Amino acid sequence: MPTDPATDSAPLPILLLNGPNLNTLGVREPDIYGTDTLADVVDLAERTAAELGFGLRAAQTNHEGEMIDWIHEARGAVCGIVINPAGWTHTSVALADALLIPEVPIMEVHLSNVHKREAFRQHSYISPNASGIIVGYGIRGYEFAIRRLAELVG
Repeated sequence: MPTDPATDSAPLPILLLNGPNLNTLGVREPDIYGTDTLADVVDLAERTAAELGFGLRAAQTNHEGEMIDWIHEARGAVCGIVINPAGWTHTSVALADALLIPEVPIMEVHLSNVHKREAFRQHSYISPNASGIIVGYGIRGYEFAIRRLAELVG
């Protein structure tokens, strides 16, 4: 398991990234995305990571360049990334390219089952770079992704 050079013993943290409009969870289309909020997502992710002995850094943005900068900064600083790229899943070659830079396992998460939705949501530029993809489990998908990531870096 990769360790943090600052402590030389603690594992590197997991980076949790959420893309555009996920700051509106709980309000936006609750029939699709549920009533849990982004704060609920982060709380669940932090608890799951801690249970497995990992720290967690969580961030959300509606600005693609900011997300790409965070991914660049992750190289050597995290053991893996859990990402819900939201709408960028289906549009961003730049985000897909950026996810190659940290050279860590990537878990792609989607709250809804994108394969049962509009045709454009069924293509992901991110999936070819992901170690795993979890769709349709609501916020529990984040828990599953963190557990799998912990196994991968174990």
